[in-house]
Amino acid sequence: MARYPLNLPTGLKKEAEEWATHQGVSLNQFILWSVSEKVGALKQQLDDPAFPHVTYRRGASGWPVPVLRGTGIRVQTVAVAAQQWKLSPGQIAAEYGLTERQVKESLAFYEAHRQEIEAGITAEQALEETCA
Repeated sequence: MARYPLNLPTGLKKEAEEWATHQGVSLNQFILWSVSEKVGALKQQLDDPAFPHVTYRRGASGWPVPVLRGTGIRVQTVAVAAQQWKLSPGQIAAEYGLTERQVKESLAFYEAHRQEIEAGITAEQALEETCA
C-alpha cells in the first residue's frame, strides 16, 4: 500500500473524524473508503466523451437516460422528432429551444447508441399500453 500525506482543512477533518467514529472505523479507513467510493462512481459514469453535449440522468424509472446537457431534453425526444415527425434539425432546434449543433450531436449520439435508445423507447411504449 502506498503512503500519501494529506492536508485537510480543519473543519473537514473534524467532520470526517465524526463520520468515521459514527461508522466505527479509523479516520484513515474512512478516507480510504471515501476515495474508493468516489473513484468507483467516476469509473461508472456513462457519459460518452465523443458527445460532450449529452449526459445521463436518472429518469422516473430510476434508469439512466441520455439527455442534452443543461436542458433535460432526452435524446430519444430529438430522435422521435426527426424520425417520426420528420422535422429538420433547424425545426427541432426552434421547437425545443436548442441550437442546431445540439440537435445534430443528439442525432449522432442516437446513431451511435441506437440499440440502447430504441430499447428505452420500446419499454416506454409498452408501459403506456399497460397504463391505457
